[in-house]
Amino acid sequence: MSNNKKITPYKDSSLNKKKQVEQMFDAISGHYDGLNRVISLGSDIKWRKKVVKMVASKNPQRILDIATGTGDLAIQYANAIQATKIVGLDLSSGMLSVAKKKVADTPLDDKISFVQGDSEALPFEDESFDVISVSFGVRNFENLDKGLAEILRVLKKGGLFVILETSVPTKFPFKQGYHLYSKNVLPLVGRLFSKDKVAYKYLSESASVFPHGEALNNILKKIGFIEVQNKPQTFGVATIYTATK
Repeated sequence: MSNNKKITPYKDSSLNKKKQVEQMFDAISGHYDGLNRVISLGSDIKWRKKVVKMVASKNPQRILDIATGTGDLAIQYANAIQATKIVGLDLSSGMLSVAKKKVADTPLDDKISFVQGDSEALPFEDESFDVISVSFGVRNFENLDKGLAEILRVLKKGGLFVILETSVPTKFPFKQGYHLYSKNVLPLVGRLFSKDKVAYKYLSESASVFPHGEALNNILKKIGFIEVQNKPQTFGVATIYTATK
């Protein structure tokens, strides 16, 4: 945990992590979708489909997608689920402007609202949502416990919380392959995609120190979530966590 706090995008910045993350995502918002495809070798699409299926099985009326970024997951919910309210929340106005463009002049424009906001001070009433998800965003929380406690607060009793997050494979040979890939391939990808090399360095560094598997399960339980489970994906390079209230 304390390890994770030290990883910030801009080492010489006087801004706190939250502000640095916002600045970084604003800078890379135009490249973000393409970058995700390349970094995960296209697997992020498959992982999100699994999350959508889990969420759809609950027939939720109100869904909140935190750290929604460019809105991919919120849009998939709107296409697959007959919900009355879908909200995508993000810190970065740059990412949200990409998300809003995706739904502009489509029937989805009325189904999804994209809101700029802070995951650690959610602008919603207690027990507002049947399902809350965070995909590839929980490791960017400045204060993980505070963010998770806020999610617990706005989740309805019996509601579903889903996290999709990168993790580090623990089994041979995937563990070794992953380290080679993140040390050598990812920085190259970053340089190809954008002038903001800092962002890609941060994304891989923060993934390598973020608590995953049992460690994150234990944090979720400590906050007060129940029925906590983790399901590693693609040899453990990502993990889907589910929990309830």
